[in-house]
Amino acid sequence: MSLVVECSSLVTLNNLLATVSYTSTVYHIHTGDLAIFQFENHEAVFPISIKQPKLPVLYDIGTEISSHVTITTKIFLRYQKLEVLLSSIRRFYSNITVIIADDSDDPQKITREHIQHYIMPPAQGWFAGRNLAVSQVITKYFLWVDDDFVFTEETKIEKLVEIMEKVPELDVLGGSVEGNQFYFSLDYQEGDEMEGGCLSRKSEETFHQLPGHPQCSLASGVVNFFLARTDAVQKVGFDPKLQRVGHSEFFMDGMGSLMVASCSHVSIGHQPHTSNMDTARYDSFRNPEDSEKEFKLRLHFFKNHLKCVHYG
Repeated sequence: MSLVVECSSLVTLNNLLATVSYTSTVYHIHTGDLAIFQFENHEAVFPISIKQPKLPVLYDIGTEISSHVTITTKIFLRYQKLEVLLSSIRRFYSNITVIIADDSDDPQKITREHIQHYIMPPAQGWFAGRNLAVSQVITKYFLWVDDDFVFTEETKIEKLVEIMEKVPELDVLGGSVEGNQFYFSLDYQEGDEMEGGCLSRKSEETFHQLPGHPQCSLASGVVNFFLARTDAVQKVGFDPKLQRVGHSEFFMDGMGSLMVASCSHVSIGHQPHTSNMDTARYDSFRNPEDSEKEFKLRLHFFKNHLKCVHYG
């Protein structure tokens, strides 16, 4: 627990101290300790971080974008919207894999090439679908899109990948939907053990520009059109208890784990709203009731040990 070093030569003493190493005798994957150095009336304290090394995760990346990125989406009933989305993807990316999580109550068969279609129990919800889709990704990155989006000339996945490769600290990189980025920042003030802390979501607020990329800014959360590192997002996951009222909540769960930015130079289109029997049924499921909004807040207060949540 202690080591005493005595020497009449300061040079020799410094050389001796330079050879001293610290080894923890108790196994732990993530903890800390304090090393205290005392000399006459002086004392110095050195905090030591103890961490189990992590294995690297490598991906066999080829030259085509399809070896870097998988496109993921979630569908419920809106097959006409999905058909438009898939056709627009194939217009620009002929062989990229698209993973579809489908919780429709009467699922249709999708037989296009380079499509993975996973059927879920009916009405499991958006976050459950995201979990399923992302769990099947085997590429380094995945691109999340909603089923009513449409690829355009401005939907350049390569530009997002280029930034992610240049800035390896980034985990999620959002684009814009028809010119709108919908980013936000999160601020968490820790509270005491009894009451908990306060969480604030500030819409249309970023932290600062991403160094070297003037078209991008660091934020806490972005729109539903984003490129993400597969392994980083899989570690955070999507809370399946949130079925129809979740988006910001993923970024709240990833706060402190995910480095997020939003860029203006890569955009995707949004299909116009149409009315038919399927969309009417969809809207009856999609629009949350007040009870679900209340449940989301109760979940926040309990799961995240909060005393207040502010949306601004």
